[in-house]
Amino acid sequence: MTLLAETLIYLLAAVIAVPLSRRLGLGSVLGYLAAGIAIGPFGLAFIRDPDHILHFAELGVVFLLFIVGLELKPSRLWVMRRMVFGLGAAQVILSAAAIALVAWLFGFGPSAAVVVGLVLALSSTAFVLQMLAEKKQLPTTHGRAAFSILLFQDLAAIPLIALMPLLGSNASFDDGINFAQIAIMVAAIAGLVFGGRYLLQPTLKIAARSGIPEIFTATALLVVIGAALLMQAVGMSMVLGAFLAGMLLADTEYRHQLEADIAPFKGLLLGLFFIAVGMSVNVGLLLNVPARIIIAVVLLMLTKAMVLYALARPFGMCDRSAALKLAAVLAQGGEFAFVLLAIVAKESVLPPALIDELILAVAISMLLTPFIYAAAEFAGGRLKRKEEPEFDEMVSDHHDVLIVGFGRVGQIVGRMMNVVGYSFTALERDSSQVEFVRRYGSTVHYGDASRLDLLRAAGAEHAKIFVLAISDLEESMKIADSVIRNFPNLTIIARARNRRHAHKLMDLGVLHIFRETLLSSLAMSEQVLTALGQSPAEAKHIVDSFSERDSQLLLEQHAIHDSEEKLIQSSKDTASELESLLRRDKFPD
Repeated sequence: MTLLAETLIYLLAAVIAVPLSRRLGLGSVLGYLAAGIAIGPFGLAFIRDPDHILHFAELGVVFLLFIVGLELKPSRLWVMRRMVFGLGAAQVILSAAAIALVAWLFGFGPSAAVVVGLVLALSSTAFVLQMLAEKKQLPTTHGRAAFSILLFQDLAAIPLIALMPLLGSNASFDDGINFAQIAIMVAAIAGLVFGGRYLLQPTLKIAARSGIPEIFTATALLVVIGAALLMQAVGMSMVLGAFLAGMLLADTEYRHQLEADIAPFKGLLLGLFFIAVGMSVNVGLLLNVPARIIIAVVLLMLTKAMVLYALARPFGMCDRSAALKLAAVLAQGGEFAFVLLAIVAKESVLPPALIDELILAVAISMLLTPFIYAAAEFAGGRLKRKEEPEFDEMVSDHHDVLIVGFGRVGQIVGRMMNVVGYSFTALERDSSQVEFVRRYGSTVHYGDASRLDLLRAAGAEHAKIFVLAISDLEESMKIADSVIRNFPNLTIIARARNRRHAHKLMDLGVLHIFRETLLSSLAMSEQVLTALGQSPAEAKHIVDSFSERDSQLLLEQHAIHDSEEKLIQSSKDTASELESLLRRDKFPD
């Protein structure tokens, strides 16, 4: 089969499998793996020899580690040091030790057990971060902890990648260490660091000054591949050189441009790498030795989950539901396991049959993660409801203002009320937010404003103003509807996240609506216009005209907000009308 025909098969498999996998909530990595399994020698056998493409696809891992290096600025690591080097290091060390112990109990030799423990201790950075980002859980307690652990794992993968080739052909640590070879390696690393400091930046500066984008991209590729080949020439892994090159350039002014230039190559080649790994997955083992594979997957995920759950509390996760989610989301093997196992296979560190079983076990653990995490979310939700404190007992003081939602917006409204001497009652359903605000001396009550009895207890019947400062559209609509039906005399002043949110509130009859970014955006635009040379009066006139027409447009589009086609045409007509109006003002003749 020609290379062009193979390329067509790879692209077709990826285009079908990856979007389908993401739509099912399984992530793109599993989509690539599934595509590889389907077209590989153990599937439909469109491609019978994955090894030749695997060597080329390893460049994807090289580019991935270069970008990881670009993102790991020393200052950033220092800020996150406790979670990254504390929790992250503890997870890797304890997970590796626990997995190695289990492997040893199942009859592995000591050196082989250690290798298996180190390889399987790492989780999937690409898979986990993408899943948490899609669920909007990266800012949560377990999301930040997972990010810190994965960051350390990315760092730990570098010495592990460098270590594997040194283990020899039989996974024995008894052959001694070649100190001359290590000296050469150290010299190569020192040379790369020196060259990065004194040669890379001037080279990139020359490429940037050329003004030709293709030259800068070619220079970026030259830097990455050159550093990778230097490390390979002295007996280390290519990805170590790429990672060091990235770290050396992390604090330069070219960091973002380099990342933008390398990212497309990284994405394509990393996808090809996972397809090649998928083609190497021997799914026939599930039929030949199903018990061994199932036991390996269960022991892997259970061991890592137990270690993670045990580490959660010492590192500040008192919430058991967060600890449970952290344990579930990081219990799988990761993409670096495939990288390390590829090196292990090349160096004959472990028997080929065992490597095939480990690759299949890691792939299955990744496949199971979305389902296990969904179960952990369900169990964590039930656990959290049991752990959450009771809502505050409300003793109504009959304040004129009732603020629901005491986050960024609600707090500013409350502070303004305090400045002018108006008392108010504030409700917030996030217990951690309530605790945080109370530490700064503000009075806020923990309660769910969607409950009618709590609103009555908070004095809604006697209040005059109801400030709805919740950004979540569904929750905001639910509360607004309840207030309108049960407290018709209350004047609702509502925060809207965007135009759609505003239109939904208008459907309910809410009259006073403030889009959360509008006023700050208008003020910023006025400043930009002034900086561009417009007089302050002209800038204010332009912004005021835009604001007035935008408010009219919001009302006009309310009648057609269910039709996207009409909304688009209305926006275009208004933009053209406003441009003509401003031009007439500036050039009346």
